[in-house]
Amino acid sequence: MKAKTSIHFDDFLKTDVRIGTIIEVKDFPEARKPAYRMKIDFGGLGIKTSRAQITTLYSKNELLNKQVVAVINLKPRQISIFLSECLILGIQNDKDVVLLQPQKHAKNSMKVT
Repeated sequence: MKAKTSIHFDDFLKTDVRIGTIIEVKDFPEARKPAYRMKIDFGGLGIKTSRAQITTLYSKNELLNKQVVAVINLKPRQISIFLSECLILGIQNDKDVVLLQPQKHAKNSMKVT
């Protein structure tokens, strides 16, 4: 596997990566591949929506109240009938995605550094 093209550190600093808690999980039957629609609470930064293709490793009940790491300053992206407002981060493990999450509970909206 080859690394992507190098970027300037200043470009990386433009990303706003925060901790949030999943407060709602629903099926997303309109998606091409099985996925969930979620609402994530980022504390004082508000509630944002996201979708993720993580149905093979995570149940809806398992995701509810789970803390995740997400990029919150991407431009919203229309996916079918759903507007995704943030990108939950994970590790591509073969065909599945394993979510990144803090080892210990953190306050919603805490910045990842």
